[in-house]
Amino acid sequence: MATNPADILSLPKAGWAGDEVAMLYDMSTRFLSEEIAPHYDAYEKNEIVDRSAWEKAGAAGLLCASMPEEYGGSGGTYAHESVIAEALGHVGVDGFGIALHNAIVAPYILHYGSEEQKKKWLPKMATGELIGAIAMTEPGAGSDLQGIKTRAEKDGNQYLINGSKTFITNGQNANLIIVVTKTDPTKGAKGTSLIVVETDEVEGFTRGRNLDKIGLKANDTSELFFNDVRVPTANLLGHEEGQGFVQLMQQLPQERLLIGAQAIGMIERALAVTVDYVKDRKAFGKAVVEFQNTQFKLAELKTEATIGRVFYNDCVKRHLNGGLDPVTASMAKYWLSDLQCKVVDECLQLHGGYGYMNEYPIARMYRDARVQRIYGGTNEIMKMLIGRSL
Repeated sequence: MATNPADILSLPKAGWAGDEVAMLYDMSTRFLSEEIAPHYDAYEKNEIVDRSAWEKAGAAGLLCASMPEEYGGSGGTYAHESVIAEALGHVGVDGFGIALHNAIVAPYILHYGSEEQKKKWLPKMATGELIGAIAMTEPGAGSDLQGIKTRAEKDGNQYLINGSKTFITNGQNANLIIVVTKTDPTKGAKGTSLIVVETDEVEGFTRGRNLDKIGLKANDTSELFFNDVRVPTANLLGHEEGQGFVQLMQQLPQERLLIGAQAIGMIERALAVTVDYVKDRKAFGKAVVEFQNTQFKLAELKTEATIGRVFYNDCVKRHLNGGLDPVTASMAKYWLSDLQCKVVDECLQLHGGYGYMNEYPIARMYRDARVQRIYGGTNEIMKMLIGRSL
């Protein structure tokens, strides 16, 4: 019987995952195993998850779990989003972009949207009718969000948006995109605003390439182009222009914590599949797990993974209590994603030559893990933020 990734550390999510959250994890794992995993190779080949999968996830309650029930959500918290993200990693369908949709895009609308905006957009996000993306990165501006050039100029009761974005997760599927724009380029960060574009309702919006990535192939990642795209001024998030940078800074801790959730989920799966492999694989007349080097290496990895899980659990508890500061969130993002890449690399080594074969799950994990140290702010940026706090 295969080792369950959720059991590999034998460490309960003490203090934040009660019975209801545990039930959601079990349901998410079952849904992803039955409805997504059987089609995942096709999604990888096509480099996009079918919209029908999003609709099924919505019907199953996996979309907008932390949004209030009055807006079509399940009335949960980040704890619910965390176990969904972990289930994605444990099942091995990391490229299904529902975690970003749920725990990054939807919260911007919940926290900064008007009542009309929340009632208009969130219920459709909960069903999968609307798929969310947030367009921050540009060809000339990545981790430095103050360097964006996309412009939104007011024209009567509309904004006229011009610019381009790249590396946008869910970019091919998304039909509700939060666009980071400059509404007043003379004010620097204070001239930044977040404007929602419903792509089904505008002219001048085009999608570029579905970008050819090293890993996370199933997740559509795109270039986006805005050429005189007109949207109502009512699509501004917040009660006035110039709040975008503050809004981004307020939400980035949860985004970085979510990357930590994805990291610990894959770490636990990598260890689980590797334990199974070394127990079955024979070399020199005995199972690979019987060699002292294998035992020592797995002991080191399990210890480090346990430290990572304890740290992540503590961050979740702090976040749920409103006490996760940006510096600690940056620590979680950089350290857990670094650990993820290390653990996956060591686990691949224990697979020997078979670890380099795409038919083995560890090979896909090796490719998929690498971007975690880049998006959400590079780990070098995380260290700069931490350093400034000293």
